[in-house]
Amino acid sequence: MTSVPRTWASGEVPTGDTFNTEIRDQWNSILDAWTPYTPAWNGATTNPVIGNGTLIGRYMKIGRTCHVRIDLTMGSSTTYGSGGWALGLPFTSSATGVQIGAAHAFQSQRIAGQINIATSATIGQIFFPTSGLPYAMSWASPTVPVTWASAGKITLGFTYETATLPRPGHTAPRPPARAFV
Repeated sequence: MTSVPRTWASGEVPTGDTFNTEIRDQWNSILDAWTPYTPAWNGATTNPVIGNGTLIGRYMKIGRTCHVRIDLTMGSSTTYGSGGWALGLPFTSSATGVQIGAAHAFQSQRIAGQINIATSATIGQIFFPTSGLPYAMSWASPTVPVTWASAGKITLGFTYETATLPRPGHTAPRPPARAFV
């Protein structure tokens, strides 16, 4: 619920409703439960389809700071599309610099990676190492960092700066089907 703060007029006498809206509700929103959302899962060439797998996103937005967690679990009917993968963000990122978050993959082994959020982006691109060299990162895809199969998991946790402050009653926009940067 955090929104743009109100501008107070000199000599104004605040009411209980004004205090509730401008102070109580702002503090309560910081303590609220995270907001669920379903991230779009895009492939650079062909989009994957979650099928009977699960794709769950949650976020907490305070001002322009957005904390996000995404859990992707492949099912037996999941299809993996083609090309590199990206996941939709709950809000467009700021225009001031690339932001990086943590990614974790588990299929036949555990692999640490990252999510890259470009400036003014509606998606984050996922990267994992493709060899024993952690600095040699490649775009996650049906075969990177492993050949994905049922029960494979990717978990992402990141914080990023959003483009704007939320407005009261604002809900997360749905990212376009293909918005690769």
